Amino acid sequence: MRLLLLLLLLALVAAAGAATPTPAAKPPAAAAAPPPPPDVMAAMSKGGCKAFADLIAASPEASSTYKSAAEGGVTVFCPSDDAVRAFMPRYKNLTADGKASLLLFHAVPVHYSLSSLKSNNGPMNTLATDGAAMNYNFTLQNQGDVVTIKTAASAGSPARVKATVLDKDPVAIYAIDSVVEPVELFKPVPAPAPAPAPVAAADAPKASKAAHRPAPTVADAPGPSASDDAPPEDRKKEAKKSAAAAGAPCVRWLVAVVAAASTLLLA
Repeated sequence: MRLLLLLLLLALVAAAGAATPTPAAKPPAAAAAPPPPPDVMAAMSKGGCKAFADLIAASPEASSTYKSAAEGGVTVFCPSDDAVRAFMPRYKNLTADGKASLLLFHAVPVHYSLSSLKSNNGPMNTLATDGAAMNYNFTLQNQGDVVTIKTAASAGSPARVKATVLDKDPVAIYAIDSVVEPVELFKPVPAPAPAPAPVAAADAPKASKAAHRPAPTVADAPGPSASDDAPPEDRKKEAKKSAAAAGAPCVRWLVAVVAAASTLLLA
């Protein structure tokens, strides 16, 4: 009898355990969504490039390209408000496609921190580059801590990086002091003319044969006679003597004539 009661009790306990539902396993937690990329236009507006951000917002093509590029990584070189205002007369002369290309030309589809930017030199593709058909690249140059951007159409000094507006992966924004001009939209600046070659010193003229001939001997001028150096009184005496000597033959001839006449008369 006790055995039956024990078996009945065990059966009741087993039945109660089977009736209790097993709690369901919790589903795994969903992975956290990545944070959205920074707002490029808002960051530029706060960093002294509001005029440039407004131009991007006014261009549907440029605006959509900037937003999509920010998700994969982008480095923007935004001209300051003063630089954009100075450039506006030339910007207004561009077509809608030209304006969009100019705006996209100021961004590189790679995130560069300031330190990595300073270690790069050479040509870079931009958001405006479209294979071989649309080159649209510029040359990045570094000299110490100074980073500059130039093209063959850059007039005067190249654009210089003034400040870091934002550097948060995947977006970096740097303010520059002038608008960068692509050669696809603006004429290249003529190269400076090379300096003239130094003129060789002219050889000294060769001496002519006449120069080697001995100089002709010049005869000495006749010196003054002794009478010229004599005192005035002596000069008078010499003159009288000369006159007397010159007149002596005349007197002798006259005497001979007179003698001949006398002889004829006496005959």
